[in-house]
Amino acid sequence: MSPPTGSLDGTCTLLTEPVPGPALCEAVARRYADLAAEYGPRNVLVLKRHPSGLESLREALAAVELTDGTPQSPRLESLPEHASKTLEEYDPTLDRLEYEERIELISLVIDGASRDVPAYLERAATHESFARDVGQLLLEATRQRIRLAGLEDEASPTGPSEPRECLEFLYAMNDRFHAELENRGYVERADVVPQAVELLEDNADDLQDRVTSSYDAVLAVEFEEYRQLDRRYLTAISSDAELVCFGEHHASVERTRVEPGRIDDHVGPDLEVNLLEPDELGDTGPSLEPPHREMTKLLATGSASAAGEAEATPSDTANGDTDSLARARRIRAGTSREQVRAVATEIQSLAGRHDWGFDAFAVAVPGIERVPETRRRLRDAGVPTATIGTPSLAEDPAVNELYAFVTVQRERARGGPELKDKEQHHDHSSQRYTTSLERLRARVPEFSPTLLEDCTSSSVSQSLAEWIVRTDLKGRIAATEDWVDAREQYASVRRVLEIAAFVEETDLVGPDWDGLNRMLRRTIQYDAPYVHAVETQPPTGGVTVCPLDDLKYDTYETVFLLDLIDTTYPGEQFLTQLFPTAWLRELEAYPAVTAPDADTIESTFGPLEDGQPTPVADRTAGDPFETYHAQRTRRRLALGTRAATRHLYCCSYERGAGGLRRTYDESRYLKLLESTPGIDFEAVDAHTGAAIHGKTNALETLLDQPRAELERVLREASTGGNADLAETEELFEEIAVVLEAGDIDDDLADAVRSQFEFASGEVVRNE
Repeated sequence: MSPPTGSLDGTCTLLTEPVPGPALCEAVARRYADLAAEYGPRNVLVLKRHPSGLESLREALAAVELTDGTPQSPRLESLPEHASKTLEEYDPTLDRLEYEERIELISLVIDGASRDVPAYLERAATHESFARDVGQLLLEATRQRIRLAGLEDEASPTGPSEPRECLEFLYAMNDRFHAELENRGYVERADVVPQAVELLEDNADDLQDRVTSSYDAVLAVEFEEYRQLDRRYLTAISSDAELVCFGEHHASVERTRVEPGRIDDHVGPDLEVNLLEPDELGDTGPSLEPPHREMTKLLATGSASAAGEAEATPSDTANGDTDSLARARRIRAGTSREQVRAVATEIQSLAGRHDWGFDAFAVAVPGIERVPETRRRLRDAGVPTATIGTPSLAEDPAVNELYAFVTVQRERARGGPELKDKEQHHDHSSQRYTTSLERLRARVPEFSPTLLEDCTSSSVSQSLAEWIVRTDLKGRIAATEDWVDAREQYASVRRVLEIAAFVEETDLVGPDWDGLNRMLRRTIQYDAPYVHAVETQPPTGGVTVCPLDDLKYDTYETVFLLDLIDTTYPGEQFLTQLFPTAWLRELEAYPAVTAPDADTIESTFGPLEDGQPTPVADRTAGDPFETYHAQRTRRRLALGTRAATRHLYCCSYERGAGGLRRTYDESRYLKLLESTPGIDFEAVDAHTGAAIHGKTNALETLLDQPRAELERVLREASTGGNADLAETEELFEEIAVVLEAGDIDDDLADAVRSQFEFASGEVVRNE
């Protein structure tokens, strides 16, 4: 790649400490208003580093009022999206490699490798997460343009080592992979920004002139997360435009993973940096001052003095509570499942009490892999959720049906046993074939050999489409699934059809059932939950369930932070599960910060005084590597807390510690908050005896009461205690009145009666 041709030239405003989400968007909107008034709204390009939170920011920018009354339609894009359009401007025929295609192509490259696979990688390949961990490593190496040649140039003073050999092998595979991409005319998504930078800096085919001719000013938002290549991209597209950057101190999570230091340490001499204090934002109004704001400041800066010296919030004073500096609520549950159930109860309680819609709530989980399970448990508890994405293909029943269809057709194409009406369960050549047939029969009531024959043609994609139509797959999905699941399954069906179409176009695999079976099997095996786009605010509404990081530019009335235990925040494996932490410390060529020292930690995370970082005694204690990345986790929590405008819930659960002993292994940052004077937590009763909210909880409680009450009486009798039967009779009489009223569902009444009979030892009721 060509060397950098210049540095950022413009102005940059950096907030010195975090502010509430609405105030942040308002501050960005004011800078946009100044530029829009001078150049016109359509002549101002607004770039945000990450796509999450784009809609919230778009609403804030669109609400800006100009003096001439011009309607607002801001040009707002994420930087990767703009870079993708830049590549399309250069070469409209360029194909971006899809996720499934990447899996297949890189597997072929590895299969054809001439280098010996290191023994460690051969052993690690047996682990379930190996393929995904390798994929993430290679994606990051691609984003940073790290090549094997650069690694070999950096001779190790101690000679070859096993960690270094593993990294060299993986980088060699990545180089071969990208050489294969170039030969085939593909570009993978991780390589979009690096390629766009190279083309813009070289002004290939006047690309830079064409791209920059459509705007007069660039507003770079979330500037604290711009990496080196991102800043070079920004330099290239702002060469003939006014550049205004806006960012925050104590808010960088992704950039500091690969690049230490504050953002103003990397911008160069031509970018004028101005620090903005929160009190300079003007009157933000009491609605923008949540009761837990000082918690956010403490988590963001890591300094207890930042919170301890602050004054009470306006809401505290209004309530006469001047002793409390910040307030939030705590949920402690016995298990992860009980934690989510307690959250569901609180959501239903708050929604009924304040007459809020469910889109006023967000549930933040540590990582995207926790989204499907959490969402499902919330919905089981009667809470509608809004998060839509593409879950793991292996968990999608529609995909499993299509894969079974492909497997059966593959066996038939190979000359396997033909189906006969009277011979459906015998003489099959493989267990997989038998399992696939059974799955098709279970899913499709009208399944028959004739149906299989009717859905067989020379084109695998047409055969799949024919099966979908003849078996009314989409109709069956709509009839049996909730709308969220139906929408996701439709997306998964579309992905399978796209894979089939790709199989017929590529030379990676044969355009037949063998090729489709191979590629679909690999995709299902290596696919990760929600690896594709996730929509958290669809028009139908519902509770948002999302990773913590996605809340950075979003706001909700109430936010629940789940899994606040020490093994999650900060956790134990900060960068990857692929290599031991001890290896990472010596792998300087790993695409992340692996060898920080005390000065690096201070310059990256230390609180600011007069624009300079100040030391904190406990920040440099312990291992520098673990300390550095633990501070990034602390910042992530701060970003999650500020997304709540009214209520913040910190949720945790008991963790097993061997044998029958269980303990609360709460996050060290939660303990930091609890030990800070002036920060109060209101405990929320998460036990089964707490107040009941929501139809689902009420039904479950009603069904549990008969058996639970009888078991209580038996326990008292067996231990020599005295059971108050008057209370039991009163409870049973209330249940009997409800059952006799006749205004409840017959099935529910039958279920309640069954509970009495199960409790008394009658497994089957005699009618």
